Amino acid sequence: MITINHENLLDLKYLASKIFDPLEGFMIYEDFKSVVYDMKLKNGSIWTLPITLEVENLNSYTIGSIRDLYYKNELIGNIHIEDKFQVQDKDLFEIYQTKDLNHPGIKKEKSKSSFKIAGKIQLKEEFYQDSLYKNILQDIFSKKNKEVKTIAGFQTRNAIHKAHEHLQKIALEICDALFINPLIGWKKEGDFTQEAVMNAYKIMFEEFYPKNRVFIQGLETNMRYAGPKEAIFHAIVRKNAGCTHFIIGRDHAGVGDYYGVYEAHKLAKELNPANELGIELLLLKEPYFCSKCQEIVSEKVCSHKDTHKISISGTKIRKALIAGEIPDERFMRKEVAQTLINLGVNNIFIKD
Repeated sequence: MITINHENLLDLKYLASKIFDPLEGFMIYEDFKSVVYDMKLKNGSIWTLPITLEVENLNSYTIGSIRDLYYKNELIGNIHIEDKFQVQDKDLFEIYQTKDLNHPGIKKEKSKSSFKIAGKIQLKEEFYQDSLYKNILQDIFSKKNKEVKTIAGFQTRNAIHKAHEHLQKIALEICDALFINPLIGWKKEGDFTQEAVMNAYKIMFEEFYPKNRVFIQGLETNMRYAGPKEAIFHAIVRKNAGCTHFIIGRDHAGVGDYYGVYEAHKLAKELNPANELGIELLLLKEPYFCSKCQEIVSEKVCSHKDTHKISISGTKIRKALIAGEIPDERFMRKEVAQTLINLGVNNIFIKD
């Protein structure tokens, strides 16, 4: 018997529903090593982040055995143990491209056991039947809008502001539909809560976006804050959901100043020169408000970056919301901001 936590359950759901295709279970060591150091599974498929199951010790587990998985004292499935191994600090440093133990991804991993077991899993259907599943978007849009052939995916962990809105509108011009897929697993202190993110988007859906071309559902996985590698991971997951395109913006999945603002673009070009990922990556520049143009632009369409750029500041948005004030309307729609303020400050941001 193995007791799993909520984070493990999220991984199990997507292994079972094929959102983590081609994975069929938690990674054996050879796959883990190949992913960490080469960003590929041992079969050659591009995959950039390890998916593992931690245990308290390795001596209790025999390779070749089948162990039941329990969540909150309920049997949910099983794992056929094919391997067991220990993750080293050097592996974490390679995953996150830093040796800083304060990096939230490393800090999170260090809080867990370094011992891992691996193998194919089986999960009872009732535990993943409401999750995203492979090609779910084709099923959704076959009912919602039969003309939809191309779908752009958008990853976010924040309530929508004008920069995100700008990127999403570009995607809607390029593609037939937009899939907004907010991450609703573990996030660090200070990030927007799931309730805040979903309520903000509810306003956009009700009042601004074309209902037959936009769909939203949460991505139940943990935020790793792994920057460029996580950007590619996010793209693969959205391809499995049925997206044909995926937006990678400024400092995608980054945190602090650990990664260059367009490192994810660089990695995307290196890994996907011939569309090996099977999804077209929309590598979009940072939107900002230009006081000369008097609109949201990017450096690709505006010549005033060095003289009239007003960054859409997440920090300023947060400060205003905490104070119960509507942020600068160049940064966030007042309707969205008021919805967040109505939630109450204690429900907007994650506390430790």
